[in-house]
Amino acid sequence: MKKSYLTALIIISAYALHGCSDRQNATDESPTEEMAKDVSTADDAASVDAREAELVIAADDFKCLDKMTKVRHFFVDNLLAPVDATLAVAQSTTGGVYPPGSVVQLVPTEVMVKHHEGWNAATKDWEFFELDVTNEGSSIRNRGFTDVVNRFGGNCLDCHVKAKPQFDLICELDHGCDPIPISREVIAGIQAADPRCAT
Repeated sequence: MKKSYLTALIIISAYALHGCSDRQNATDESPTEEMAKDVSTADDAASVDAREAELVIAADDFKCLDKMTKVRHFFVDNLLAPVDATLAVAQSTTGGVYPPGSVVQLVPTEVMVKHHEGWNAATKDWEFFELDVTNEGSSIRNRGFTDVVNRFGGNCLDCHVKAKPQFDLICELDHGCDPIPISREVIAGIQAADPRCAT
């Protein structure tokens, strides 16, 4: 958001300077090539920022868990950038805010994806997905913010909102969320049976 605000200021300032010079003296020269180049650069930056403002997520963005980065008992990735910044937050014992594009996944059929700041305040910009997975890939069964319910009848946000504020809605054993009624061994078995990894 800050980037687009600054870009808008640059564009407005460039046009304002151009307009002022025309009003001051009708015989003044037109804006220099340098100013025109600055405006063009600002326009390009605004276009890039506009594309980044909306994270478009499709079923084929979700892949075999083995192709993601494992952190303790869950997996992370990033759809917009290298996974390093996402991994740093996931590995932190004190928490942090996940960067846009972050993907967090415990089991093959449930995923969280982080949108840009301001996308949805109620979910701290996370979108929840319920997937159907086969050896041919993923398909999206359900997606959204506050109303996504998994196939066991649990509302995703109702669980994740209980995480302590510093953990950015990510649940682990000591993050404040209600415990999952299955063991780590069972979860590991579900992860290992991801059918997308068979291809």
